[in-house]
Amino acid sequence: MSGGHFHVHGPHDHAIEHAAQGGKHGEGDNFVSRIAVTTAILSTLGAVGGYEAGHTQNAALLFKNEAAIQKTAASNQWNYYQAKSNKQNLAELSVTLTRGEDRERFKQEIDRYKKEKSDIKADAEKLEASAKEADKKSEKEMQVHGRWALSTTLLQISIALSAIALLTRKKWLLYGVFGAAGIGVVFGVMGLLHI
Repeated sequence: MSGGHFHVHGPHDHAIEHAAQGGKHGEGDNFVSRIAVTTAILSTLGAVGGYEAGHTQNAALLFKNEAAIQKTAASNQWNYYQAKSNKQNLAELSVTLTRGEDRERFKQEIDRYKKEKSDIKADAEKLEASAKEADKKSEKEMQVHGRWALSTTLLQISIALSAIALLTRKKWLLYGVFGAAGIGVVFGVMGLLHI
């Protein structure tokens, strides 16, 4: 203290001075380093999980879109089938109302409509099957998306716990860090394996 002035050290000045002298904070550097590396690893895994979650969600949406397209095409085919049925019904009515050549022509039309309806029905059923398959694929991708999203969330929680452990220097919080991270990795592996 010179000239009536005094100097106040901030907490960080004290910590730096203490660490330089090899005090307790010197031990903390190892703790800090481990948490920093752990956080970097968790962040990397979280980034991969986030990417995969987005990818599987997009794939699910594409399959759902494909299902909607196939359902629309199937509906169009069923409408076409119904139109042919209406024409067949009119031809059948015409058979009962006509005689001679006209009657034979309407019978031939009935046979033609039956064949056309059979082909249209097969196409419509094929389109419906494609729509169901695309829906199943969409549901599977959404299930996988859920695994990746949960993995990413748990990894983010473990990163937050790492920060809290670092700030409070509570080593017991590392159990929460590794617990949340471990469960997050398990869900990430389940997503990777499409389980």
